[in-house]
Amino acid sequence: MALTKEDKARIVQEYGKSEKNTGNTEAQIALLTERINTLTEHFKVNKKDTNSRRGLQRIIGQRRRLLKYLQRTDLESYRSLIDKLNIRK
Repeated sequence: MALTKEDKARIVQEYGKSEKNTGNTEAQIALLTERINTLTEHFKVNKKDTNSRRGLQRIIGQRRRLLKYLQRTDLESYRSLIDKLNIRK
């Protein structure tokens, strides 16, 4: 299930510095995390959906790269974001 406009706007407003700042690293990571969580729920029901599983792996890799970038550039916001999103690291 894709994210609705309202969900995306809510996430961007919460994690980005403003509601229009969709390019913010924290906002991108939060959006990817939300997509990962919805796909994880999808796979609990549809265990044999291997094509979507490949897409999930791509999204996870993209989030991992963004997290590495955030860790390099701003360690404090990296730590607070991981705590907020409950990401294991």
